[in-house]
Amino acid sequence: METYDVVVVGSGTSGQTAAFELKEKGLNVAVIEKADRPGGICALAGCQPKKWFYEATEAVARARHLEGKGIVSAPEGDWAQVLEQKQQFTSGIPEGTIRNLQEAGINFVSGEATFLNNETLSVNGKQIQAKFFILATGAKPMQLPIEGQEHVITSDDFLDMDALPPSICFIGGGFISFEFAHFAARLGPSKQRLFILEVADRPLGTFDTEMVELLVEASQAEGIDVICGVEIKAIEKHDKGFLIHTARGDSFEADLVVNGAGRVPDLDTMRLDTTAIEYSKHGIIVDETLRTSNRRIFAIGDCVETIQLARVADKEAHVAAKNILAELDLGQKSIMDYGAVPAILFTYPQLGMVGQTEDSLKKDGQTYNKSFAKNLSWPTYKRVGLKHAAYKLLTDKNNKILGAHILSDQASGTINTIKQAMLNQTTVDELYQQTIVSPYPTRESDLSYMLKSLLSD
Repeated sequence: METYDVVVVGSGTSGQTAAFELKEKGLNVAVIEKADRPGGICALAGCQPKKWFYEATEAVARARHLEGKGIVSAPEGDWAQVLEQKQQFTSGIPEGTIRNLQEAGINFVSGEATFLNNETLSVNGKQIQAKFFILATGAKPMQLPIEGQEHVITSDDFLDMDALPPSICFIGGGFISFEFAHFAARLGPSKQRLFILEVADRPLGTFDTEMVELLVEASQAEGIDVICGVEIKAIEKHDKGFLIHTARGDSFEADLVVNGAGRVPDLDTMRLDTTAIEYSKHGIIVDETLRTSNRRIFAIGDCVETIQLARVADKEAHVAAKNILAELDLGQKSIMDYGAVPAILFTYPQLGMVGQTEDSLKKDGQTYNKSFAKNLSWPTYKRVGLKHAAYKLLTDKNNKILGAHILSDQASGTINTIKQAMLNQTTVDELYQQTIVSPYPTRESDLSYMLKSLLSD
């Protein structure tokens, strides 16, 4: 039987971060991974690979918006070339992951981990014990409860396609569908039909309703139809592609159907029932220290009932590692704070947010002030021909920011500036003064226009 101080299950970004930090403090650490390609979804099929497609998408989109404004002929995107570059990036990740762990003195174990009891895992028929465990198993594509779901490809499959067909249906109105539809609109065939089917009455439920409506308008302008209130009953294959049948009796035709309904925690093989760990369909339940209901076991990343973002997972890894070290009298206890976590949708334009939405403030009956504008015509937007740009800032009675929402190119930079202001409890007046001396004219300096109507008298 092998024995360790800490065993980490999962070799993604959070699992590696925790393992390296614990090893640096002198602990005996092992990482277990069941996937054939170690490294995690973010590195292999998520946030990193998709950015290869986004960068090309943004370049094509900006050029198209500038056509007739200095650009004579906008370029055509080439999906196959982007795919080749992406694959060159991802091909070395599995081997590099194992090598980096082993060089750090961390034992890498390939196989499927299953709990036998609170202190023992079974992997490949061998028993592995540890003082503490960190579960970082990640998430997997959600299975669609519809007839013919075997005809649907996953988001992982989509980013490995050699070419895109003329007609694509994306099921589910979340991050995956919107981002991939925007990739296809700029990098796919010149004549194509792209549409998103969402069962709810609106897509992108975590974002502000009004801002989502504006993104939908921008998407439709690029040939992406967003159709809500559609319950899919079955998917039927026929000679020309697929028929998507709905509960209301009509159908949609497409050459390709993509499951963009999101991901669910990958926990099926862990046998958590043997450990008294509490969990739901949304993931493992943890406290502010990332400890589960079993004091020996911590959980981080996409398998946890928290915010599923790569950098959040990294932060959770640091917090969990520090708390294990504290248990061993090797450091101080740490608390996870989700108070100002930004989210960016990599469409063009980007949709970014941090903090509360206007919907949530209304639901809570909270008093707030608002600065909002759409179809922005500031020079920074006129120069790039971006018609669908908007913002919404929400503040409290003390003139501190409750939430911010930006529809723009380069929205991530502005959202990060506001995130930092929220963390520092910076008032609107203080942020305005800081913004005045931003590099000008830029998206960052545009923030002063957004703030002006919220300044104290």
